Amino acid sequence: MEKISIFGINIDNITFYDATELVKEYLNGNTLKAICTPNTEIVMAARDDAYLKNLINGFDLIIPDGIGLIYGSRIRKKPLKERVTGFDLSVNMLEIADEKGYSIFLLGGKEGVAKKASENIIKKYPNIKIAGVHNGYFKGSHNGYKDHDEEMKVIEMINSSKPDIIFVGLGFPKQEIWISENRHRIYGKVIIGNGGTMDILSGNAKRAPVAFQRLGLEWLYRLMKEPSRIRRQMALPKFILAVIFNREAVQ
Repeated sequence: MEKISIFGINIDNITFYDATELVKEYLNGNTLKAICTPNTEIVMAARDDAYLKNLINGFDLIIPDGIGLIYGSRIRKKPLKERVTGFDLSVNMLEIADEKGYSIFLLGGKEGVAKKASENIIKKYPNIKIAGVHNGYFKGSHNGYKDHDEEMKVIEMINSSKPDIIFVGLGFPKQEIWISENRHRIYGKVIIGNGGTMDILSGNAKRAPVAFQRLGLEWLYRLMKEPSRIRRQMALPKFILAVIFNREAVQ
């Protein structure tokens, strides 16, 4: 599979359709495959952090979640085929799971969020099996407590429930760290770090209207709803400027 390196992060140059087909292959396999969903904010954070960069590049599938990655690749004449969002791929996984009767474990969010998300999933996708849920507030690799008893109990809970799919919504970089540090001892088929997906599935947050999505302006919608996000959203213009002034940014 072709990869486009953006500031050292090796993004798979893949369409949404191809990503979905890969997920289907993973679900028919016998080993756990890990999916990372970087956007411009994540790429900029990992740009000068060798640990994060190597960690992300160790995932099996790295999709271009942020519209800025698409723009940046085009600026440097090495275009990514299209944006593949973690949320949309996650929803496709739910559709596949509903069709095939797969099971899913939801890990992350505040107390009650994963539970509410699971209830809403069952309403819309009645053939999915909910293997289990757990909030994101436990001591583990993601917050400096590697191999803590709480982490081991979560892993045991996941493994004993034998899920096919695991959603990990701990936010960047916690979810990526947790997946990377623990994937070797987790039983399942697909594990994905998908940020706020559970908040949307639970009804605690809303996705941007379709018009904003199509124009790649979800960041603007979120900023309008939460002006306090201005610092985080500055990653996009900083990223574009960094690409423009660095000929080696995209390989």
